[in-house]
Amino acid sequence: MNEPNYIALEGMIGAGKTDLAELLAERLEARLVLENTEENPFLLDFYKDKKRYAIQTQLFFLLSRYKQKQQLFEHDLFFKKIISDYFFEKDKIYASVNLDEKELLLYEKIFSLLEKDIPKPDLIIYLQSNPETIYKRIKKKKGKHPEKIDYDYLLALNEAYNRYFFHYDLTPLLILNADDFDFKKNPKDIDELLEILKKPQKRRRYYVKR
Repeated sequence: MNEPNYIALEGMIGAGKTDLAELLAERLEARLVLENTEENPFLLDFYKDKKRYAIQTQLFFLLSRYKQKQQLFEHDLFFKKIISDYFFEKDKIYASVNLDEKELLLYEKIFSLLEKDIPKPDLIIYLQSNPETIYKRIKKKKGKHPEKIDYDYLLALNEAYNRYFFHYDLTPLLILNADDFDFKKNPKDIDELLEILKKPQKRRRYYVKR
């Protein structure tokens, strides 16, 4: 396939998706689509009591992401490229960790009705990262909720992410270890990635730093 026009980045909390998305959008003169997690009114309660508030939090995220992705190609005719710091199916990954069996059954029925209306990206960049690195990074980050995210939760998310992308084959997938790169501070890292994006995209590729 040719150089991708719609690229979605994915990875755990704190993997660096937004920083990389902003850099790629700037360099490629692309429309930038960022996920807004702060607007979820259940999120703070979820971090206090995950079991009680899981389904409300998850469904709010699902419908919010659905609305944003559905509108993705309705505006900004000046942009030929789109860079997003999340992939719609990420919602399913989080649901598999957060919901119990009955809640997940309900969630999957709603998800299956919505996903058919969502355009799939030309390429997904999956930022793998060590949970220990992510945990330390989150603790240093300023914000509303970082202190509420525990290490066991990150381990469960990491396992769910790796399991999902191990079997993923719906679109081209580029996998890289985010711990090896510093796209914000090292211009050579972003230059090298841009060169990769110019090449024909394979169904699955592992990008290793030179």
